[in-house]
Amino acid sequence: MNKALLSLAIGGFGIGLTEFVIMGILPEVATAFNISIPQAGHFISAYALGVVIGAPTLTGIGSKWPAHKVLLALMVWFTVFNTISAFANGYYQFLILRFLSGLPHGAFFGIGAVVAGKLSKPGKQAQGIAIMFSGLTIANLLGVPLGTYLGKGFNWNVSFLMVGFVGFLAVLSVKFWMPELKKSSATRFVEEFKIFRRLELWLIILLTTIGTGGFFAWYSYIAPLITDVAGHPKEMVSLAMILAGLGMFIGNFIGAKLAEKFSPINAIIITLIFMVICLGLNTYLASDKIMVLVMTFIIGTITFCLSTPIQVAIINASKGSETLGSSLNQSAFNIGNATGAYFAGIPIAMGFGYTSADWIGAAMASVGVIIAFGIIALRQQQKRKNSELKTCYS
Repeated sequence: MNKALLSLAIGGFGIGLTEFVIMGILPEVATAFNISIPQAGHFISAYALGVVIGAPTLTGIGSKWPAHKVLLALMVWFTVFNTISAFANGYYQFLILRFLSGLPHGAFFGIGAVVAGKLSKPGKQAQGIAIMFSGLTIANLLGVPLGTYLGKGFNWNVSFLMVGFVGFLAVLSVKFWMPELKKSSATRFVEEFKIFRRLELWLIILLTTIGTGGFFAWYSYIAPLITDVAGHPKEMVSLAMILAGLGMFIGNFIGAKLAEKFSPINAIIITLIFMVICLGLNTYLASDKIMVLVMTFIIGTITFCLSTPIQVAIINASKGSETLGSSLNQSAFNIGNATGAYFAGIPIAMGFGYTSADWIGAAMASVGVIIAFGIIALRQQQKRKNSELKTCYS
């Protein structure tokens, strides 16, 4: 069982690497294709769009087959298109390849989260999911800084060859370590769409989209924030990515503990409030060479306290269709990726500077807090209705 969870973590490592390394080498990619940095941000959005479309689509198609075979197929797809991406020689070609590379992302994490929960000990569902997501956080701790260093020191496409290699390892680990599993969903895919009638599900999806979008508004432009605002040499971006990754790794497991202690929705509220505060502070501290690095670690820690609580919350809200609900959360997460990068790019393109992205992030996280309180209010209203119905029939 430990090896099975490890295989999911390796897959998560590869996914985290391809999703985030582009942010560290964004200036180099922009130079290679002779475009502006905000235009290069479209590659981030293209990948996110692939996740959004691929998550429910590939999850639905894959629900007809055993989960271990679907996870293997998704990793093969991931490996092929990320490797091909390293040889792209034009803006539109790379844009399409980023979209295709993103298609298996949401389905892998969506199905993987449900599988991780089932492979875990009773009462330790959050910890099992956190182990899978630890691969993504370790990617930010080790893989992304290494990929950023290689991309800046040699050529941007070396970073994507590295992604392809990790994908190959993930294929092998899922093939040989994942036990035989049943279909990822016992419900007919058409019937699973009944979960869309649940208002709480939609609110969690909206919460994930807007709340995590606040993180991506900041992280998408971390490279120019470190170099242009703080005045560090470009080599320091790799160290900043390590600090962010270390924070994400720690925050991932803190989030699992918070979800178990306070409930997932309360853990989300606590985390988002701290995110708002820290992103606001960063607009004033980013020009300081020391403090910008300290805040990079802190923001990374706080942000990834969200990952497990949100995933558990949407699985709980998708009873009977957990796999679809779980994959939809990945779609929402990457809509947040796309919208965060896009909206943060607007004030930057207008000349307000790279710290303006932090204000956009703080605003998005604030809206996430409001939505979370709305979910609590909805639950209380539902409890009152159920109590009134019981009184009526008794």
